[in-house]
Amino acid sequence: MVKQTIFVTLNALVAFAIGFGLWYGVFRTSENPIVHSIYQGGPLVVLLIMMLIMLLAFVIERYFSLYGVAKGKSSVQVFFKKLITLIQNDDYDGALAACDKQRGTTANVLRAGIDRYREVKDSSVFDAEKKIQLTQTAIEEANALEGPLLERNLIALSTIASIATMVGLLGTTIGMIRAFAATGNVEGGVIDATALATGISEALVNTAGGLVSGILGIFFYNFFVNKVDAFNYTTDEATFEILQILKEKESA
Repeated sequence: MVKQTIFVTLNALVAFAIGFGLWYGVFRTSENPIVHSIYQGGPLVVLLIMMLIMLLAFVIERYFSLYGVAKGKSSVQVFFKKLITLIQNDDYDGALAACDKQRGTTANVLRAGIDRYREVKDSSVFDAEKKIQLTQTAIEEANALEGPLLERNLIALSTIASIATMVGLLGTTIGMIRAFAATGNVEGGVIDATALATGISEALVNTAGGLVSGILGIFFYNFFVNKVDAFNYTTDEATFEILQILKEKESA
């Protein structure tokens, strides 16, 4: 929890610093009219850039966490076939070693159940039903610990998507207010074209910035949610198969 808080805080501070640096140091001084128009989006552009950078940081973190750490060292299917063979041969130490080698969400959950079953399988205190129940409890406890790790920062993605869209809409509204103010402030029958263009530019830049972060946030949120669901489904299927094998052993 502490590491997560530090990560989010540093992410926000670095993103804000980069956003302000780009807005004031790059976009303001650029001679390219398109790049300079981003500066005309006003101070809210800093927040939009900040949220976009934070969003990308969370996406990168989730990608490496899910595809690197949670997936494990090798194919889950290959690992699971090997694990079933080891358990059917009563090689529980080998099964635990295979889980330690594989790592990842599924392997961690299965390891907790196998380790608990190994501890109680020869006990005369518990009957067969109680042994399976203790094994299942260990699996559920491990799954409860692994679940939040899979879902970490997903709420942040959806929150950034929502807030960025609202900030973009706020910038759009402010820009349109300034544009209409320019049309209302007519001197000598001539509209201040510069003020009008600045207001419209501010509105459009903020609209675009909010939409970019909102679209990316929603896309990656749904993408990673589907990936987490796939992990959970795989883990549930694997634990069910393992429990069925252990039940057959106890009833034999």
